[in-house]
Amino acid sequence: MTELMNADAEPRLLIVAESLLSRAGLAALLEERGCKVLGQADGAGLRREIERLEPDLLIVDFGWETEALRDQLIPLDKDIPVLALVQDDEAALAPVLGALRAFQRFAMLLRESDPDGIVAAVTALDEGLTVLGPGLIDLFEGALPSDSRPPVNPLTARENEVLQLLARGLTNRAIAHELGISQHTAKFHVNAIMSKLDAQSRTEAVVRATRLGMIVL
Repeated sequence: MTELMNADAEPRLLIVAESLLSRAGLAALLEERGCKVLGQADGAGLRREIERLEPDLLIVDFGWETEALRDQLIPLDKDIPVLALVQDDEAALAPVLGALRAFQRFAMLLRESDPDGIVAAVTALDEGLTVLGPGLIDLFEGALPSDSRPPVNPLTARENEVLQLLARGLTNRAIAHELGISQHTAKFHVNAIMSKLDAQSRTEAVVRATRLGMIVL
C-alpha cells in the first residue's frame, strides 16, 4: 500500500486503540496539526478497517492493555508502516516489540510524547526512517541476538549497495530510483539482505549490519 503512494501526498492514517476516548483524542490532536486521519479502529475491527480504508500508515496506541492489540498486529500485511505509542514499562514493551519487529518499517514513541513529536515521527516513518523514542533504543538493541558473526552467505555487490541505501532510510521506491531498478527487484534485494542477516525487519537489518561494520559511514 505505502509503495503505491504519491511521494508528495500526506500519509493517510488509521488510528488504533482499544479505548474510544484514546482514539478520538489522538485523532483530534493529529487533525489539528494537519494530518489526514481516515478513521479509527479497535483491535477487533482493525483488519476490517484496513481493508475498507486502505490507510498508508497505522498509529497504534497500546495503552496498558497491550496483549489484544499485539495479537491483532501479527496477521497483518507487514508492508504497512506502524507507529506504536507505548507505556514506559519494559515488561509490557518486550512483547510489543516482538510483534513490531516483523514489520518492514515501524516506529515507537512513549504515549506521553508531545503531539508535534508524533507528527514528526509520522513524517519520518512515511519517508522510510525509523523513529525510537528516548529510552526505547536500548530496549530495541537489547532485544536483538548478541551474535556478532558475519552472515554465512555474504552479501552480493548489489545487495551491499542496497544495504547502504537502507541505512540512509530510503524506501524500496527510492532505492529502485537510485539504482535504476524496479521496485520489485529492490524489494527482492531487501528481503535477501534481511534473510542473510537473520533480521525480521529493515531496521533490525541495519542495526545488525552496523554492529558488523558493514555500513559505510
